[in-house]
Amino acid sequence: MRRRSLLLVPFAGTAMADESLNRAALAATKARNTPLALSLIARGADVNWQDEIRDSVFLYAGAEGLTEIAQAAIAAGADLKSTNRYGGTALIPACHHGHVDTVRLLLTTKIDVDHVNNLGWTALLEAVILGDGSPRYVEIVQMLVTRGANVNLPDRQGVTPLQHAVQRNQQRVAQVLRTAGAR
Repeated sequence: MRRRSLLLVPFAGTAMADESLNRAALAATKARNTPLALSLIARGADVNWQDEIRDSVFLYAGAEGLTEIAQAAIAAGADLKSTNRYGGTALIPACHHGHVDTVRLLLTTKIDVDHVNNLGWTALLEAVILGDGSPRYVEIVQMLVTRGANVNLPDRQGVTPLQHAVQRNQQRVAQVLRTAGAR
């Protein structure tokens, strides 16, 4: 007796199909498979759909510096106010990880440059606190300043970006901040 196998491909247009497409797009993004992620976005994957740990195509691409995928996500209607499990927008981890091109892209949008995450940190604070003061972080700090980031917005302990930069001996970052009026 021959068994029939069930076809496990969801029917087009169903909620299950949409979730499968969204999961596939996020999986492709996490696998850094840009051509597949772009193809799935073009097929209608929801770039704002979040999995159980609040990753989305847009947020993950921003955090990991996957600029081409982030750009496609923005074109597909990425929610610039969406936040990850740490309460951060795509800009905050992009700055944290020193992804210059991704930060540059995100700063061309209306993303909130002074959004505060669950740790009480902005993109600027993350660039200073978690960055190393190297040229890419100096460039990111300069881009944030140019975009209008509040250089005197402190963390929850009242420590400003300039104070963090000085404590970490990030002299070039500190100079950019001072030039922008940081105290």
